[in-house]
Amino acid sequence: MDRLKILVLDDDILYGKLAKNILKEDFTVYTATRPSQAFEIIKTIKIDILICDFRLPEMDGLQVVKNVKENFPDTEIIMISSEASMETVIEALRLGAVDFFQKPFDFESVKISIEKTKKYVVLNQKLKQIELSNSILSNEIKEKEGFEIVSRSPVMDQIKQIMYKVSQSDDTSVIITGESGVGKDLVARGIHYMSNRSSKHYGAVNMSAIPESLFESEFFGHKKGAFTGAINDRAGWFEITNGGTLFLDEIGDMPINLQIKLLRVLEDRKYIKLGTQKEQEFDVRLIAATNKDVNDLKTGKDFRLDLFHRLGTFEIYVPPLRDRKEDIIPLLNHFVKRFGSKMRKKAMTLDPSAENVIMNYPFPGNVRELRNLVERAVILCDSDVLTMDHFPYISNSNGNGNADNGIFDLEVIEKNTIIRALEKVNYNKTQAAKLLNINWNALHRRLQKHEIILPEV
Repeated sequence: MDRLKILVLDDDILYGKLAKNILKEDFTVYTATRPSQAFEIIKTIKIDILICDFRLPEMDGLQVVKNVKENFPDTEIIMISSEASMETVIEALRLGAVDFFQKPFDFESVKISIEKTKKYVVLNQKLKQIELSNSILSNEIKEKEGFEIVSRSPVMDQIKQIMYKVSQSDDTSVIITGESGVGKDLVARGIHYMSNRSSKHYGAVNMSAIPESLFESEFFGHKKGAFTGAINDRAGWFEITNGGTLFLDEIGDMPINLQIKLLRVLEDRKYIKLGTQKEQEFDVRLIAATNKDVNDLKTGKDFRLDLFHRLGTFEIYVPPLRDRKEDIIPLLNHFVKRFGSKMRKKAMTLDPSAENVIMNYPFPGNVRELRNLVERAVILCDSDVLTMDHFPYISNSNGNGNADNGIFDLEVIEKNTIIRALEKVNYNKTQAAKLLNINWNALHRRLQKHEIILPEV
């Protein structure tokens, strides 16, 4: 961390100068002779440690400690005095001071105390980073995307800290690895929203779904008439996300020819929009993601090693849900609340007897599977308590994600869920589609697929 900022508050001007001369070699030191002067300094400069005398004009040291801890809780305080009683010392420590020295004292002892106090400062900064990342991830992503990173596991706390640190470096490229459904997209969005690029656009592209013939159009854009079918001007992803963040999902499935094209433009940081001759520069942070083993990508067999290093300055691995079981119930409760509110249902809780069963289910589809299962359960539930009856797939699972008699028929679950939804709205297809969170056409296709015949109403 940077040099600690120390403020010495003592009405003895000579003593303050002496303290500054001795401490300035190791710390950045400020001095004040009155509490009001000290408060003005703390308001404008983030002071890490206040060394405060007890006997002062305007107010005594105990009042200073109380004021500082109430208004500037991150500032640690070391008390000094030539005449304070033991009761005063105890009260100062109770109010938040971390150490006390009787005048006259050895400044080397004060330095040692400052170094010990530094541990509090560093720990506090780490906690603030976690709180900040949680706050931003909860508020920004929830506001913009409708969902948030919910976790209780230590490994996810570590990932959030890493996300925050990476976000503070605007140009660092990141590659996120992990199984499908673990939330790699949420990590990417979180990094964007915590960064200085958050006011600019965030874009997401599925790299496995882009045909080679459309690569330039997708990423560079085109002018009207640039090729057959170009009936309008179109901005490419590098233009849309300029100044912001571009998320390249499923990068490991990208065809090798497109890898070469992407590498070339990333090296030059320039592109030419189709139908023009002018080179355009772009400033975009790239975040890539893959569900492939990162060690397989590093072999260079199916993925260019030079492109991997270009995209993966920093690697973040998101573990599967089965390896962070502490997150299962908080996530489940989060989704229950979300879908219950969306479907205008009364508050629901999980039957305690179901908790262990759900906790021991391996969730091969990770968070995405949990989300889908909860959505179905909320639709099926007519009471305010979710039981295992509302989680038929887990109930019929043999503990490894498969049903007792082989693969459990998800089609049956879908059909029964649709029927239950239709019954709830008196077979009104428009209302049933809203309840199921799908459009009318999608519901109509599923009715045909499952041969569901609606009664006349």
